[in-house]
Amino acid sequence: MSATVLTARALLLDMDGTLVNSDAVVERCWHRWALKQGLDPVSVLKVVHGRQGYATMAVLLPDRPMEQNYAENRVMLAEETADVDGVVPIGGAPAFMTAISALPHALVTSADEALARARMTAAALPMPTARVTAEQVGASKPDPEGFLKGAAELGFDAADCIVFEDSEAGIAAGRAAGMRVVGVGPRAAALSPDAHVEDLTQIRVEAAADGSIRLHISAG
Repeated sequence: MSATVLTARALLLDMDGTLVNSDAVVERCWHRWALKQGLDPVSVLKVVHGRQGYATMAVLLPDRPMEQNYAENRVMLAEETADVDGVVPIGGAPAFMTAISALPHALVTSADEALARARMTAAALPMPTARVTAEQVGASKPDPEGFLKGAAELGFDAADCIVFEDSEAGIAAGRAAGMRVVGVGPRAAALSPDAHVEDLTQIRVEAAADGSIRLHISAG
């Protein structure tokens, strides 16, 4: 089995689809929303991943006032936070989080703090001390703001960070931030990340003597 080795000083981790499988909840909530708007749920679900809810609504209903999107996003967040049925860790996530626990890393998610905490708890994963949630950014992915803030909080340059992402919006955000990207899961496969894994079981983390992080990525 061939392997790719990437070296970084810090890791920036998306949550949904990367550490936590929350697809069941996302699909339930957005399916209901789509039907209320008279939209095709299948088409809606193709664009929801990776973005904050208001940004998804703006893409799908471009002529609607943003104030309405913000208001409905608050309702959506409350629904998603209350619904953790079927939320489970991505394969390999518990071991991966244990392996990086003492290494520089941050969560960078389009979820707000309450939703992030609810899903990480439901998946029995530790919440990183360093994190950038929806409340802390002015622009949703694919804007790079969240990843740049995560790097700054950890004290590293963008070029020294590796992003873990599953979605088109998230991978675009990582690239726009000037970072390398490990794509996780089926959505990422066609998006040409620097490396791709089906799940986190394909990654072995090595803490090097010089303080760097080596990611040994097995081919799927």
